[in-house]
Amino acid sequence: MKEIILNQLNQLPQVATQLLELAGEKKVFLFEAPMGAGKTTIIKALCKELGVEDPITSPTFSIVNEYIGKDGPIYHFDFYRLKDEQEAYDLGYEEYFYSGNYCFVEWPQKINSLLPDDAFLIQIEVVDQTRLLKIDA
Repeated sequence: MKEIILNQLNQLPQVATQLLELAGEKKVFLFEAPMGAGKTTIIKALCKELGVEDPITSPTFSIVNEYIGKDGPIYHFDFYRLKDEQEAYDLGYEEYFYSGNYCFVEWPQKINSLLPDDAFLIQIEVVDQTRLLKIDA
């Protein structure tokens, strides 16, 4: 297991680069963390690293946001409000996850049985003002 320590916001660009390198060919990133741990903040840094110029916001109410990066679309999911996996089916999650495009998923545990086996899991722990990112790499 690889660990990355994030102490300050100015480290986000380097952390984003490191995460993309660790993921290699994997395009579906799963973010497991408590509320307020910084999932969306890290996803914003990843999107910027991938060339997104539009505002990046949490898709809490829309469930999915689409951004355009330098290599195509990037999908940002927030499954926190899902009541069951059927809602992910209704959304057409498979078209996104198996599109070959980046998918950043907040609250993946809401759709555990639907997640790709080769997804890139990032667990975020909050310790005081520090974020500890644990990656199975």
